[in-house]
Amino acid sequence: MMGGMASEETRTLKSTTNIGSSAVSDSPAPTGKQAGKASTRAWTTRLLVVGIVLAALNLRPAITSLGALLEEVRDGLGMSGSVAGLLTSVPPLCFALFGVTAPRLARRFGPAAVVCAGMVAITTGLLIRPYVGGTAGFLAGSALALMGIAVSNVLMPVIVKRWFPDRVGSMTGLYSMALALGTGAAAALTVPMTDALGGSWRSGLTVWAALAAAAVLPWTALVRHREAPFGHEVPANRRTRAREAEPAQPRLRITRSRTAWALAVFFGLQATAAYITMGWMAQIFRDAGVSAGTAGLLLAVTMAMGVPLAFVIPRLATRLPRQGPIVIALGVCGLAGYAGLYLAPAAGAWAWALLLGVSNCAFPLALTMVGLRARTGAGVAQLSAFAQSAGYLISVPGPLLVGVLYQHSGGWGLPIALMAGLMVPQMAVGVLAGRDRTVEDEAAR
Repeated sequence: MMGGMASEETRTLKSTTNIGSSAVSDSPAPTGKQAGKASTRAWTTRLLVVGIVLAALNLRPAITSLGALLEEVRDGLGMSGSVAGLLTSVPPLCFALFGVTAPRLARRFGPAAVVCAGMVAITTGLLIRPYVGGTAGFLAGSALALMGIAVSNVLMPVIVKRWFPDRVGSMTGLYSMALALGTGAAAALTVPMTDALGGSWRSGLTVWAALAAAAVLPWTALVRHREAPFGHEVPANRRTRAREAEPAQPRLRITRSRTAWALAVFFGLQATAAYITMGWMAQIFRDAGVSAGTAGLLLAVTMAMGVPLAFVIPRLATRLPRQGPIVIALGVCGLAGYAGLYLAPAAGAWAWALLLGVSNCAFPLALTMVGLRARTGAGVAQLSAFAQSAGYLISVPGPLLVGVLYQHSGGWGLPIALMAGLMVPQMAVGVLAGRDRTVEDEAAR
């Protein structure tokens, strides 16, 4: 089904970059107004790509920077292990609560405006959360940043499906790669930057607001620029493709689709593993005798595995009619990593970090399947909101339960057993979600 994707993407890229030359050779010379519009469309497309990359870079540093300094934050705010577990459960809870509002907000204000507001919320939350005072204030500041992340999470697959319909795999890979890069950078650099800034965990967490502020700029320009891609004018070839591919349809009854439910559960279980990893893995290594700096680097290695694989896996997934084999391969890596983390956490630390990093690439795979399991942009918007909101709601108890088990058992045996146990149903529902079918067909039946 997807066998010609690479050649199609190549043709699309060539037609985009060579738009000026093709216009000269295949049609009369454009007027100044036509040339201006073509130049403007090319500029806004490039700006959109820059905006997607910068937004993706900011979708995880609020979480992994905290994971690297969790022990310092706990001591500074006087948190118990259970409260720290609650803190690591806040991200998926916010994603579930606020992500479901993203399609409605996008219809009313436009996707660019919503993502721009999301970047502003991330910036503000990261600036205020270390300084508002106490655990409650820290949670409130974190929730504000996570609110911005939530709406951007949901809208990224929608934006890719709508504006890059011939490059779903490559564009999903691009922003997944940027997301993984931001995740790993926050994990690796937070401790060294904290030391360089005088050793204050507050300064170490606040510095990531600068990256979020940089992401506001391109989205502000896209909101102000009312032509393509988020205004009223769309390039002719895309208008034609949109009319052919997306006739007016009633709203899907998404809950009638078994694939939608399977994808939601798969999303939830992979998110559970990811947020347990981001919130607790550095602490597991530190308790095993690894230094704080090295533990942060190990977490960064786990996150950084997503940089190359987040680009490869979506492209591979779009070429396969079923994504089940990829799901199984990632799950096996996860089981091996958890086994090593239980048996020899310090001795084989780098190997376990690599294996768990491969396993965490279930996230870009899930995002790719959102684009593949719906035919239309409207279907992708509904499926993305449903799968991510329901999935993140499913993932809420995981990090909290790990904190409770850790505090009451006094070790990491039970928490690691829980992580490994959840990997089995994740593989099962992932195979179901990866079947070659669409939610529109299932909902209609």
